[in-house]
Order: sequence, then C-alpha cells, then structure tokens
Amino acid sequence: MRPSGQTGVERRPPKPIDAARLERAALHYLERYASSSDNLRRVLERRIARTCRLRGDDPSAFDGLAQTIVERCVKAGLLDDRTYARGQVASLRRRGLSARAIAARLAAKGLDRELAGTALHEDPATDDEAAWTFARRRRLGPFRRGGRAEHRDRDMAAMARAGYPFGLARGIVDAGDEDVPDAFRLP
Repeated sequence: MRPSGQTGVERRPPKPIDAARLERAALHYLERYASSSDNLRRVLERRIARTCRLRGDDPSAFDGLAQTIVERCVKAGLLDDRTYARGQVASLRRRGLSARAIAARLAAKGLDRELAGTALHEDPATDDEAAWTFARRRRLGPFRRGGRAEHRDRDMAAMARAGYPFGLARGIVDAGDEDVPDAFRLP
C-alpha cells in the first residue's frame, strides 16, 4: 500500500538549465504577461532556483544568467519599464485605485519611485475620478442601495484602505445622489 499523497508515478527531474532554455521561458512569459525588467529577472531567478533544487544543482553556477537575458530583452525592445509603468497606471486608474495604491503596486513590480511618479504625473486621470470609480465599483456611499447611514463607517474604512485621503473619502461617502458627477451616475 502506498503512503497517502503518492500516485505511484515517478516524476522526472526538470531539464537542465541553459541560456537558450531560459531565454525561451522569458519569451513565453512575456507573450502572456506585461512585465517590468526587474519582475522578469525575479521570475527567471525563481525558475533557476526551483530547477536547481529539483535537480540537485548548485544555483550559484547560474549567477547573472537571468540578468543577461533581461538585458537582451530590453535591447530587443521586448521590455520597456517606462511603457509598462504608463500602462499599469492607466489600467489601475480605470479600476479606481488611488495614486498611493498604484505607487505601491509599481514598487512591488520593481519600478523605482521616480519612474512611478512620472507615470502617475503623466496620467490625465485624477485621484478624485479614481475615487468616484472606486466608490461606484464597490457600491459605496451614494451608490449603496439602502442602509447608507449604517454602513457609513464601513464605506469610509474601505476608501481609507484603498489609499484615499480622509477628506476625499468623506466627500464621496456623504455625497447625495444629486452630488454624483454625471460621468459616474448609474443608469
């Protein structure tokens, strides 16, 4: 009888790491996802570490290989952190994220503050518009169907967690139906 969790099928170790195989993995990743150069480097380094762990190889033998592949992708025009930052800012603004939340997400993807700040500054959307979008999407304040008074604190807390300043959050949560900008009115 087999111990639980074992299927009886022996797994083959992954194929050995080489520059060509890792470059194909990078291209496959970039076909599926937009990425910053630092994020792609981390993805490749995790792949190297996992493969080395499963094969019993020494990961220090591949130091710098991920960075070399990232540099090749940048030279080939497959990676551009500035374009990536602009696209992420526009996408996250459409979803209603605050400038603070967007900056945190860009930092998590390995973009420096200056580049994130430039992308945020170049974006035509404002925090006010994003806050109204967020409130509409989450059905907060004037978008809530009944029971607004009982849920006021909860709505304020959601706006604060999303990174909006207190004054802006209070203005939106306490807004009446007539105060909602036309662009954000529900049909």
